[in-house]
Amino acid sequence: MRALLIRVLCLWFGADLALGLTGPGVAAQPSPPVRAVDCIGLTVSDLDRSVEWYGRLLDARPSGGEREEVGEALEERTGVFGAHIRSRVLAVGSECLELTEFLAQRGRAAPADARSNDRWFQHVAIVVSDMDTAYVRLRAAHVEHASSSPQRLPDWNPGAGGIRAFYFKDPDRHVLELIWFPPGKGDPRWQAGGSARPLILGIDHTAIAVEDTDRSLRFYRDMLGLREAGRSENWGPEQARLNGVLGAHLRITQVRAPKGPGIEFLEYLAPRDGRPYPADERASDLIHWNTVLVVTDLAPVARSLLSARVPLVSALAASPSPATRPLRVRDPDGHVVELVQP
Repeated sequence: MRALLIRVLCLWFGADLALGLTGPGVAAQPSPPVRAVDCIGLTVSDLDRSVEWYGRLLDARPSGGEREEVGEALEERTGVFGAHIRSRVLAVGSECLELTEFLAQRGRAAPADARSNDRWFQHVAIVVSDMDTAYVRLRAAHVEHASSSPQRLPDWNPGAGGIRAFYFKDPDRHVLELIWFPPGKGDPRWQAGGSARPLILGIDHTAIAVEDTDRSLRFYRDMLGLREAGRSENWGPEQARLNGVLGAHLRITQVRAPKGPGIEFLEYLAPRDGRPYPADERASDLIHWNTVLVVTDLAPVARSLLSARVPLVSALAASPSPATRPLRVRDPDGHVVELVQP
């Protein structure tokens, strides 16, 4: 079976993929660095409703037209047979979200009792220039809270002290974060422009719940080439109210590519009762997110991932396909990463 998978991957990514692959004992070849973290994708139940909601509350602007897709290439990429989708890219500052509605093979709703320490948790952190004004806007729209209210992280924490943040939910109960950085914290571009800054500035990072930070670093840093960009350990009543998890104590680590949002690992040191990523999750389920990573050359990355036995989401065609076709895989906790070559 393993030999068959190798042959299929050779067809998928071109003949050069076979070079140096003689069995499971072969060491993975060094992966070229990821060039950028691109759009963060999420599955929605009603595309029109979500586009209007994100535009009205988060100033997200459609980028390009609506796309509708059906057929074998979609089935292979998503791993959902018989899929038919509509999707739309929304610009949030200079970053982007891609919203996808499944017209066929619609999936399951998010669990009503989901918590931020469940390992299917993922969010995007949207930077604001004024937390109070942004919160008033959300309150006026009666958004569902995930945090009790905006929280100011304490000054004893050198990495996070003074940052204000708030978790809330979109119409499909995806968790989103508003984040405000005081001077000296965060990327300097979040401070640029002074009083002329718009309310919604962009996406700083996407955060994912992980079981083991070191294991996640081996995947994102060592295999995919992202650089480690910061660490902190957060606890206390403010953190617990932000996450909506009693006694929350987190190890937080961020990795970044040369361009685009960061990817932040949230390892709950306490409580450690978060549920694992569902083994039967599909791209049509409303807990689904996928993070798009742009690579210079997809074939060597795929070779390295195959050698390391990384789980595939994308079904592999039995006939030759361009080496630039996107490939979806799962990280060590089950979060979906889509690798694309320009």
